Parts: sequence; C-alpha cells; structure tokens
Amino acid sequence: MSSNNSSGQGGDQKEKKRKESILDLSKYLEKQIRVKFAGGRECAGTLKGYDPLLNLVLDNTTEFLRDPDDPYKLMEDTRMLGLVVCRGTTVVLICPVDGMESIANPFVAQDG
Repeated sequence: MSSNNSSGQGGDQKEKKRKESILDLSKYLEKQIRVKFAGGRECAGTLKGYDPLLNLVLDNTTEFLRDPDDPYKLMEDTRMLGLVVCRGTTVVLICPVDGMESIANPFVAQDG
C-alpha cells in the first residue's frame, strides 16, 4: 500500500511543475511572421495563436513554393493557404517579416 501513496505524491509534484515555453511569441501576435519547416517548406502569415509545443495558428497564410528539382530552393511562385495550424514539431525557424531581408550566403564560393 505504501507504493500507492508514494506514486500518488510523485504525480502531484509533476503536476505542480509545468513545462514553460522557451520562446515568448506574444510580441508577434497579430503580426506577420515567416516560418520555415523541416523538409524545406516555408510560409508567411499573421500569427493568431500558439502553445508551449510551438504549434502555431496563422491566418492569411502564403506558402512559398519550392523548385521540384531542389526542394531547398524557393521559386517565385506562391499559393494562398488561408487559415492554417502548423505543427510545432516541424517548425525549424520563426522570424518577423518586418525587418527581414535576404542576403547572399557567405559560405558559398562566389563566381568571379
């Protein structure tokens, strides 16, 4: 019987300690963000909500389509997705659209 008591107490201690998110995305709510996913997909939209597991709700979402020959190379083509839920386990990078600009990769040898 004492094993039941100890396991019950251990469960109470686990319930008291909640997992906190490393990121504070509250400052990006209702703002445009760009999200990169494992596998190379990329999209941008208005952040409507999130949870500690980094699941994201984006509205007015646009996906940036990839080159069929090179899945990590983006093309100019896009498609509108609207309201989407992005699974947190696939999110690799989140950044604000405002203040972001593309730069040349400094690690790739330049021709010339």
